[in-house]
Amino acid sequence: MWGANHSVLSGFVLLGFSDRPRLEQALFGVILLLYLMALLGNSAIVLVSRLDPRLHTPMYFFLSHLSLLDLCFTSGILPQLLVHLRGSDKSISYGGCVVQLCVSLALGSTECVLLAIMSYDRYVAVCRPLHYALVMHPRLCHSLAAVAWLSGVATTLVQSTLTLQLPFCGHRRVDHFFCEVPVLLKLACGDTTFNQAELFVASVLFLVLPLSLILVSYGHIAQAVLRTRSAAGRRKALGTCSSHLLVVTLFYGTIIFMYLQPARSRSRDQGKFVSLFYTVVTPILNPLVYTLRNQEVKAALRRVLGKVLGLSGA
Repeated sequence: MWGANHSVLSGFVLLGFSDRPRLEQALFGVILLLYLMALLGNSAIVLVSRLDPRLHTPMYFFLSHLSLLDLCFTSGILPQLLVHLRGSDKSISYGGCVVQLCVSLALGSTECVLLAIMSYDRYVAVCRPLHYALVMHPRLCHSLAAVAWLSGVATTLVQSTLTLQLPFCGHRRVDHFFCEVPVLLKLACGDTTFNQAELFVASVLFLVLPLSLILVSYGHIAQAVLRTRSAAGRRKALGTCSSHLLVVTLFYGTIIFMYLQPARSRSRDQGKFVSLFYTVVTPILNPLVYTLRNQEVKAALRRVLGKVLGLSGA
């Protein structure tokens, strides 16, 4: 019992990539650059979605929530990682570990639900275009966004409570670069059978179920596109959905690999690099995908920058 309390008082040591000093040096520069790009890109989408009246549509309403999620997620994980990559002290307080655990659970679960909601929005836009404004009215959009955020809070309250109640028996060395459920379960010295079962159920609810809804939505969208005789109409439908589909593929591919694959089947460093992808790479890819592949967002950025900088030709 004293050992468990000692871990709480002393916090943890995040080993991360400390066994590879050269890799740490390279990762520091790359992650710092990507973090700044993620901050800039996602902040730009949030601001432009709010400031440009032409983007006051359900699609960009949900996109601004996605960018806000990525802003919060990266800011909750990456500053501590950068400190650890730069210095020799890899410790993190118990409170800091709790914050990282709650951030990863709440925002990760919220993003899963939000991406499913965005797929429904795309389904209505492509398959029921004449009823789009009637179906996706502002009250429904705000309600769906609230459901996404509240579901993330709910799963955090359950999973973080169950995880933090486990006895760690003085074990403080976490073979990872931030505190998340799978690595903390490995650290526990008690029986984690119930926690593993609960994690699997949560993974089904927040990964498999939303992904199934996304696949059903895109199945209907594919049928609608195939029935469209006009080549221009098919291109418009594909352009409407391609950005979201790419984001879904990147996000769910890495998350499912991390949370649904048995922990024993992963190599020692495999989980770290997978987590590094969805904590660093995915948040910067989202704004890039939605700006580089979306003419409306690029035009809105030019208009907003024109107003800010006082350029008459924007």
